[in-house]
Amino acid sequence: MSAMPVQTVEAPTEARGSSLPGFAVAAIREEGRWRCVRLDPDALVDLDAAITELRGLRSTGAVVGLLDVDDEFFVLLRPVPNGVSLMVSDAVAALDYDVAADVLDLLRVELPPDEDALDDDPWPEGDLAILADLGLPAEELGVLAGEIELYPDEQLAAIGRRCGFGEELAKLIGS
Repeated sequence: MSAMPVQTVEAPTEARGSSLPGFAVAAIREEGRWRCVRLDPDALVDLDAAITELRGLRSTGAVVGLLDVDDEFFVLLRPVPNGVSLMVSDAVAALDYDVAADVLDLLRVELPPDEDALDDDPWPEGDLAILADLGLPAEELGVLAGEIELYPDEQLAAIGRRCGFGEELAKLIGS
């Protein structure tokens, strides 16, 4: 299995090693049942760490990483045979967060240079069909990501309910 190269941007010294508010969770489906486990908090600031940890969970079923970064946006990650499938709920977050910038780097997506575009509502980027086989079609994920009145933990809770691991996720994150 060859992973896609990830260009990691050095975090500012004050951000390196410090964890952000939010959570990093893996939802794992084995033998028709879901379970959720916490990922290392480094996953919120280091995409490489999140990908490596998800790959280490080796499962016969689906493995999905859910990152609620700083209560500002979310990232979905899913190991696939030749790399990783990714989706970020707000592409503009790449201006302020290394993990979002790393997602866009992996997706080979650049933010528009036009400053006006950055004043628009947040927009999702990446594989919106990342959870389609688990019951969440791309169109629904796109709409959910665009719900700016919802916090990322609420969006991820809705994703969990739709895909069938909502209860396990709620127990783990205590909501």
